[in-house]
Amino acid sequence: MKRPQGFDRSSAAAGTSDRDATTAPVPVQETRRQEAARPAATVRSSGASAAEPNDAGPWWKRPNPTDDATDARVSGAAGASGAPAADVSGKVAAPKSPYGHLPSNREINRALRAARKERSKVERGEVRRFTKRSRRRRMVWLASLGTLVVLVVAVALTAFSPLMALRTIDVAGTSRIDAAAVKKALEGQLGRPLPLVDQGAIRSDLATFPLIRSYSVESHPPNTIVVRIVERQPIGVVMTGSKFAVVDAAKVTIQTSDQRPDGYPIIKASGAAVDSDSTSGFAAAASVLSALPPALLAQVDTITAATRDDVNFTLRDSGATVVWGSADDSGLKAVALDALLKSVPGAGRYDVSSPHSVTTG
Repeated sequence: MKRPQGFDRSSAAAGTSDRDATTAPVPVQETRRQEAARPAATVRSSGASAAEPNDAGPWWKRPNPTDDATDARVSGAAGASGAPAADVSGKVAAPKSPYGHLPSNREINRALRAARKERSKVERGEVRRFTKRSRRRRMVWLASLGTLVVLVVAVALTAFSPLMALRTIDVAGTSRIDAAAVKKALEGQLGRPLPLVDQGAIRSDLATFPLIRSYSVESHPPNTIVVRIVERQPIGVVMTGSKFAVVDAAKVTIQTSDQRPDGYPIIKASGAAVDSDSTSGFAAAASVLSALPPALLAQVDTITAATRDDVNFTLRDSGATVVWGSADDSGLKAVALDALLKSVPGAGRYDVSSPHSVTTG
């Protein structure tokens, strides 16, 4: 075989002795000669023989023996580009079998757990995305409920705490009743929290005062209540045996005395008129006295009521008789009587039972 021009065996061997054999280009004939001269044991140990199917892999991945020289020739360039590396002899190593390393049960379980974890994470994200509105609505409801509970608890703790205990009782609206006596009667409520003040006990304590017509209790936090009293207003005097009793419009006795009290007319009601219901003569007389102006009421000496439609009274100074009739239109009748007293002061009888047609006599 003719050598290429400029080829010198000795100089080529000397020039390449100090370099790596795997990086120098090797002629094809020399590679085949070295393969033929290599012992069988060396060939088997290199792992490049096709007689070992376990290391060679499937049949479609086995290397072609005719391409050994070509693989060895390009091994240098292939190693630099990332292809399978060649051994010392320059032959390309056979690829590993995909079944060379099977995962263990522990590795499989670890992979399954990781997959389940990833799937749960994805599912939670989807659920969170599709339930965002309902979760926001739930959060609003929970926040509102929590605020309400906190307010209720705070109010309950504040209202029933010793800070809200009753310490002061104020009494208003009394003129004939002693306010100090009313406070003393209500001392049993002191020390109670304002929401726990016993209204029934207050009613029982104030029932001992006959002059109290009505009352109301006002709470003034943190520790005060105000008792506003409406007193009974006396309208006349009734005879109870030998005693004179000052009564109000409900015929409740305000005070009694042996002598006739000044400034109050005597009320005389006979038969059914002694009853204090709305159909009685006493109720009619009391209604008439309540409708009279103070100046005219001071002139009434005695008022009688045989029935609810037959009310008459006499004047204190002149002794004149006033025919009033029923208690209806008492305001208009009072205006008519005041005009008659001014226009006809000396008359002995004034009839205002019909306020639109009054007479004197």
